[in-house]
Amino acid sequence: MKTRGRIYFIVTTLLILFLSYVLVNGLTLGDYQVKPLSKIVKLGLDLKGGVYVEEEIVDQNVSKDTIERTRDLIELRVNSLGVSEPIVAITGSNRIRVEIPGIYDPKAALEQIGKTGRLRFVGPNNDEIITGKDVKDATVGVDQRTNAPVVQLKLNQEGAKKFAEATQKYLGKQIAIYMDEDLVSAPTVQSVIPDGEAIITGSKNVEEAKRLAGIIKSGALPVKLNPATIRAIGPALGAEAIPTSLKAATIGIALVMLFMLLYYRIPGLIADLALMVYMIITALVFTVVIKATLTLPGIAGLLLSIGMAVDANVLIFERIKEELKLGKSLRTAIDAGFRRAFTSILDSNVTTLIAGFVLFFIGTGAVKGFALTLIIGVLSSMFTAITVTRFLLKSFVNAGWIANSKFYGA
Repeated sequence: MKTRGRIYFIVTTLLILFLSYVLVNGLTLGDYQVKPLSKIVKLGLDLKGGVYVEEEIVDQNVSKDTIERTRDLIELRVNSLGVSEPIVAITGSNRIRVEIPGIYDPKAALEQIGKTGRLRFVGPNNDEIITGKDVKDATVGVDQRTNAPVVQLKLNQEGAKKFAEATQKYLGKQIAIYMDEDLVSAPTVQSVIPDGEAIITGSKNVEEAKRLAGIIKSGALPVKLNPATIRAIGPALGAEAIPTSLKAATIGIALVMLFMLLYYRIPGLIADLALMVYMIITALVFTVVIKATLTLPGIAGLLLSIGMAVDANVLIFERIKEELKLGKSLRTAIDAGFRRAFTSILDSNVTTLIAGFVLFFIGTGAVKGFALTLIIGVLSSMFTAITVTRFLLKSFVNAGWIANSKFYGA
């Protein structure tokens, strides 16, 4: 039993330390690379800076499908700006929240996402050939002859018929593309398009082609929008908040670990290892599984859940101390301590989870970020306190290195 306990404890401890190192520093093995946590975490608007817009749907009695369609179209328009990791989400019953990192001009953002828009293809005689409803898809491709970026246009059956007639009529002439009254592009008809699959050339670069394709594909919004909230957030806040938050988190975690080690001794050491497991699990779930966006309230929720993770261990260790004072053996005291502390841990965490879920489903924006990180943290802390701490502590006791109950808090 001693040999098995020592192997379990040593291997588990080394694995925890290794995973902690990889999360902080990353790892490179030949062509395979694991990026450090700082490189894969997505930062929210309050940390990265950008434009925050809440668009309110003016129309009454709009169906859920229409709202979702509007959200999808706005997302297409935002993506056509070329920004990375924008957020477009439905908020409440009649609002759509748009967060665009890296862009700090609210007016330019509104011009792209907020207008109702009517897409039209117009001939030289100012006659309307097709509209946005005739467009099936628009993607970016490459001209095989020149390697220049192009927009690949696909039309539905009705649009293809009208477009075939127009391209035959206006061969060698320009067909202008308008969004409302704004001229988007004016390509020249180089050949007759009979099948509804055209290529629009003339884009200077890929970004311009993406923008044109996004506008054509998004077409017209099915509802009228009114900007209810517009806010530009500079990058200076994130530049100051991130290092400050990291410093606060490092100091806080170090003090918590030191306190646990000095006050509870061997169980405190086990709690510190379990806390590292908790942080590993939380980080992986947050960045890899659900790919959540980290915000300042989210950081607050993570730090709060770290304190709660230690709190569960405190309940367990105090129960173990009580059992040891009654004269029970170390193994018996540990089993009884975990068993009797479980109800208190479950009650406290369930009440916190209830509050977290209420905040998540009723709250908006930053409140949702706080609630999400709190929920993930509480679930991770319950797992580590009940399973990881128990496994490590029993493995250490079975190893037989230290059997004196004084080193276990008695």
